[in-house]
Amino acid sequence: MTSHLSLRILAMVVFAMTLIVIGDAAGKVLTAQGYSPLFVAWSRFTVAAVVLLPFSGLTAAELRGFLDWRIILRALLITAGISCILTALKTEPIANVFGGFFVGPIVAFGLSSLLLKERADLGRMVLLLLSFAGVLLVVKPGFGMQIGMGFALLAGCFHGSYLVATRWLAGQYRPRFLLISQLIIGALVLLPFSLGSIPQSIDYAGTGLVLISALGSAAGNFLLAVANRTTPANVVAPLVYSQLLAATLIGVVVFGDIPDALALVGLTVIVLSGLSSLWLASRRLAQS
Repeated sequence: MTSHLSLRILAMVVFAMTLIVIGDAAGKVLTAQGYSPLFVAWSRFTVAAVVLLPFSGLTAAELRGFLDWRIILRALLITAGISCILTALKTEPIANVFGGFFVGPIVAFGLSSLLLKERADLGRMVLLLLSFAGVLLVVKPGFGMQIGMGFALLAGCFHGSYLVATRWLAGQYRPRFLLISQLIIGALVLLPFSLGSIPQSIDYAGTGLVLISALGSAAGNFLLAVANRTTPANVVAPLVYSQLLAATLIGVVVFGDIPDALALVGLTVIVLSGLSSLWLASRRLAQS
């Protein structure tokens, strides 16, 4: 039963991560065509909110949840994370951006242990430190570091905090409410910042990219909320590393971005560390 549960969670989170990468790839294409990252972020939240609201099952009694400071904080974290990663994608290769973004699992692991009192074992702490070394190889901090990679790191910090907030609230709110609340709050928060960058017209190709960007991200985050209802945040966090594989493949096929040798070593270290951390988590679940 445990192995079946682990396989189901593995498939769910990997699929969620792939959808999110597809959404971000569409966002990168939009920013490359001259659209503002803030407009792309706002359109992502707004379109997804409009499309998914009829299917959210939102009730009048749940409206008070929008005033819960924890719901607002969680929505602000994902809003800031998406805004930062779209800003990073405007100038940086998608695989490198996700390499820097992978400070997120480290942040999630630390916060879930500190705030949620979830168990932190030594083996996984060592693996997370190893993955951080991989992040440094990708980001290349110092004089060679570009501003876009700084936004990627910041996005990872926001997203790691968001994962912990999702786990924190997953047992108190429905996954569909968590999704629609972050979409509506995110759209409202970003609206004042994107007003000046909303294009007067957008062609069919641009409209399609906006839909892919919005619905890919929304579907991925919904599946994450479902997974977090039954799985500790520091177990889900390593699975987020599957984004790197999708990001690297899409980066090569769609954008022709081939990571340099140092970045490729870093990406490999990050993936292997994530897989090893997942193996340790599954082993612990099997023994419990």
